[in-house]
Amino acid sequence: MIRVALVLLFVVIFLIVSLPIQLVEFIIGRFNPGVKDRSSLAIVNWAFRVVLFLSGVSVTVLGEENVPRDEAVLYIGNHRSYFDVIMTYVRVPRPTGYMAKIEMLRIPSLSTWMKYLHCIFLDRSDIKAGMQSILNAIEKIRSGISICIFPEGTRNRTQDVLLDFHDGSFKIAEKTGCPIVPMSINNAAAIFEDHIPRIKKAHVVIEYGKPIYVRDLDKEQRRNLSATVREVIKANYLKNQDLV
Repeated sequence: MIRVALVLLFVVIFLIVSLPIQLVEFIIGRFNPGVKDRSSLAIVNWAFRVVLFLSGVSVTVLGEENVPRDEAVLYIGNHRSYFDVIMTYVRVPRPTGYMAKIEMLRIPSLSTWMKYLHCIFLDRSDIKAGMQSILNAIEKIRSGISICIFPEGTRNRTQDVLLDFHDGSFKIAEKTGCPIVPMSINNAAAIFEDHIPRIKKAHVVIEYGKPIYVRDLDKEQRRNLSATVREVIKANYLKNQDLV
């Protein structure tokens, strides 16, 4: 429970202390949005690295050279832990927004940082709002902001099984032509979800697969794009089981 206490204490202190920093970031953004994007990324990256350190998390990263650095990408990954966002965000080479549930807007300060980081808030109960979220993500990609989505739709509570991917997420790549970067994440639930409310020391393996361009796929792969990407992630996930 000591790790939980340390993480919670740090997060609360960070969210309070960073309130004036958010004001500075807002002012910077009025004059130079690019500088604001880079500085917000650096600040939150630092905070996330502290959380990982306090949690005792070690991460082995494979295939990071597969992530394009000169264009916005659509990250697609499996999802078993709240820590998936923290562990993958500290690796992004450029401003990246995550698709998040709309309930996150209720958390003061945190929701402000998420907006600064171009996160998109999804209301799963409203189909029309869900479509608008996809359109917002398309605009982000076109403006040079990468997007990360966990298309299982929720945290998967079944070990070593991937839920079906929601097709809507892949419209972003189909409409923009951006590369899809498959992310497989092994052993993330061992940090927290497997033994709530404790945080335990854990080793996680993240692999970034080779980028997938929709234009390079055959007709059958395009028709079943979500399944195509899911199979890549599943194969890497199973391959890396012995590394954790």
